[in-house]
Amino acid sequence: MKSYDYDKRDQVRELTWDDFATFSKYLAERLAPENVDMIIGIARAGLLPATAVSCMLRKEMYPVRLTRRQADVVVSEKPVWKVTLPEAELTDRVVAVVDEIADTGETLSMVAEGARERGAKRVITACLISHTWAKPDIVILETDDLVLFPWSARVYDKGEWRIHPEIEGPIRKLKRRT
Repeated sequence: MKSYDYDKRDQVRELTWDDFATFSKYLAERLAPENVDMIIGIARAGLLPATAVSCMLRKEMYPVRLTRRQADVVVSEKPVWKVTLPEAELTDRVVAVVDEIADTGETLSMVAEGARERGAKRVITACLISHTWAKPDIVILETDDLVLFPWSARVYDKGEWRIHPEIEGPIRKLKRRT
């Protein structure tokens, strides 16, 4: 599955801030028995659940940034490193790599591989939402719907709030089908 392939979605699922809080709590509960030493959060939106989970588990959180985007526009087929992993902190540690969604799973896999290369003892990939083809180690909700998160479904543009331009067309198309 190609990243951001919205034509393959059957429905729109809009999440609330309450959903985010509940899913983050469940993610912390699922990670706790893994005896995680640290959390790696994938910027941008993955920092939201990574921060919540790191606070809930009282573990250090380190941000990384891999993205296909520049100025919120997709410019690359593959994720590109913008902020890399910490070096010394990973050695002999159990690391949880956390993102908000596993679309293709490629970003989670790249960060996990990087953590292993830097000496992590064990790496667990985890996210709030995953599409069926992505396969992270821990996921709270698996769905192939077009998922709208409360922080990105609408954007502030030219003095007004509007549906994110990237998903406006796919949402219209999906709503016509149902």
